[in-house]
Amino acid sequence: MIRDMGRLRRWARQWAIALAIDLAALSAFSLVYNLATQGTVPPPPGLTYVRTGDINTRYIQWGTHGSPIVLVHGFIESADTWAPTARLLAADHRVYAIDLDGFGYTERVAPYTTAHLTTQLLDFVAALHLTRPVLVGHSSGAAVVAAAALAAPDRVGAVMFLDGDGLPLSGGGHPPSIVNPYRTTLLRLVLRSDTAIRLIYSLTCGNQCPALTSAGVEQWRRPLQVPGAERAIPQVLGAGIPSLSTTQLGRLAALSRVPKAVVFGADDPEYDPGAAAGTAARIGAPAPTLIPSARHLTPVSSPAAVTAAVEELAARAVGQ
Repeated sequence: MIRDMGRLRRWARQWAIALAIDLAALSAFSLVYNLATQGTVPPPPGLTYVRTGDINTRYIQWGTHGSPIVLVHGFIESADTWAPTARLLAADHRVYAIDLDGFGYTERVAPYTTAHLTTQLLDFVAALHLTRPVLVGHSSGAAVVAAAALAAPDRVGAVMFLDGDGLPLSGGGHPPSIVNPYRTTLLRLVLRSDTAIRLIYSLTCGNQCPALTSAGVEQWRRPLQVPGAERAIPQVLGAGIPSLSTTQLGRLAALSRVPKAVVFGADDPEYDPGAAAGTAARIGAPAPTLIPSARHLTPVSSPAAVTAAVEELAARAVGQ
């Protein structure tokens, strides 16, 4: 027995030493790699900005006539994510997509909380003098448009939850975080790999999405390489995914002057079956629209179906 305990202690020491050596080697690689790959990339030329409170908010506009629609992206997305859908909506509407603070090419200004992003959205509506726009929130953007409607219902024409339920993540609303220097190394390794970006895009978007060209890869990569982006990531992660409580979302149902809609990809892997119906019931929306065979990035994979749903919601908003 004593001999076995001695062997166990020696085995544990050997493993501890081996682990310490591996960790030291990994740390050394990470530090050297981070030093060798430091540097930023400037935003592309010709971007459009407007001052929203204390933030320079980047936005894109499509269309010059018709009622306004404001598109709000989800986590790690940007205004560019909306382009396929926005081009169709622009036939009959003035369409705007913004980069939420912490993402895209908007100036990074902490904190990156749901309340802060909601203020940014309402400041954008005010800055462009938009009258009761339809707000469409994709993924975690659903919570932001919902919060805007709750904060200023007289300034919002309608609200759509697109591939989003507005609730916190099951783990508490915060994506997993990795400490430095490993976080920086992992981020840069992924961003410098076209293959990794294409794989993540494919898993999220599905077979209905067009393959990413080199320009498409750059669209997803570049916002995370601009000045200030890497430094902001820990604060963005610390703030968690934009979300509201079930009680707050329930208050949305009482806003009778604000029509609601819920649209999900039928094969969205981010949510359990029935999540769309539960979301619609929670916020007082009609039965949800499910887009056949679509996954999570419906603004990219299914622009015609998303456009039709937004058009229907906009028509309901006119009648209010």
